[in-house]
Amino acid sequence: MTDLIVEAELRETTGKGDARRMRRAGLLPGIIYGGGKPDLAITINANAIGKLLNEEAFYTSMLEVKVKGKRGKNTVLLKDVQWDPIIDTAMHLDFVRVSSKDSVTVEVPVVAINFEKCPGDVAGGLLDVIRHVLEVTCRADSIPDSIEVDCANMDIGDTVHIEDITLPEGAEVQHDVNFTVLNISAPKVETAQETDEEVSADDVATEESSSEEEA
Repeated sequence: MTDLIVEAELRETTGKGDARRMRRAGLLPGIIYGGGKPDLAITINANAIGKLLNEEAFYTSMLEVKVKGKRGKNTVLLKDVQWDPIIDTAMHLDFVRVSSKDSVTVEVPVVAINFEKCPGDVAGGLLDVIRHVLEVTCRADSIPDSIEVDCANMDIGDTVHIEDITLPEGAEVQHDVNFTVLNISAPKVETAQETDEEVSADDVATEESSSEEEA
C-alpha cells in the first residue's frame, strides 16, 4: 500500500460556477469513480495537492483518498488532471478506484541513464528521446516509477527500440511495430556554404545600415 494519502471532503454542489468559487477559496474540485461504487464529488486543499502534483510518483502510484465523513478506503490511481492552459495550474482531478491485483495501463516516463559516460556523448553526439513516456500495462501495485534506458555503450547513430528494452517483471508495452524510443544523433556540422551565407547576410545588413546613416 502506498504512503501517498490525500485528504478530501465531499462536494455538495457541482457546476462551473461552483468550481470557480471553490478554486477562489483555495480548494480544488475532483471526482472518484469506478470500482462498482457510486461516484464521489470531492474537494481537496489546493496547496496540499499542488505539492503532490510536483512529485513524479503521484502519477504512477496507488493512492489513498480519505474522504471526511465517509467510511471505507478509496484506493485509487490518478486518472486525469485538467490544467489551466494559461497559468498552468490544476483545475480538476479525476481518480479511478483500483485494487492491487487490477491490471492497469498508465503512462510511465522514459529516463536515459549513463548518457554522459557513453562514446556518443564523448564524440559530441546528441541524445534524442523520441518517446518521453510509454504506455505500460501492469498490476496496479507494481507500476514502475520510470522506464530506464542505459546509454552507457551507445555511440553516434545507435538507436534503442522498444524491443531492446528490458521492462520490469510483469510490465508490458503493447506495440504493433518495433518503434524507436531514443537515439544518439551526430552533432550538427556547420558547412562552408552556411558560413558564407551568414557572412553575406551580415555584409548586406551592414551596407543597408551605412546607406541609411548617409541618407
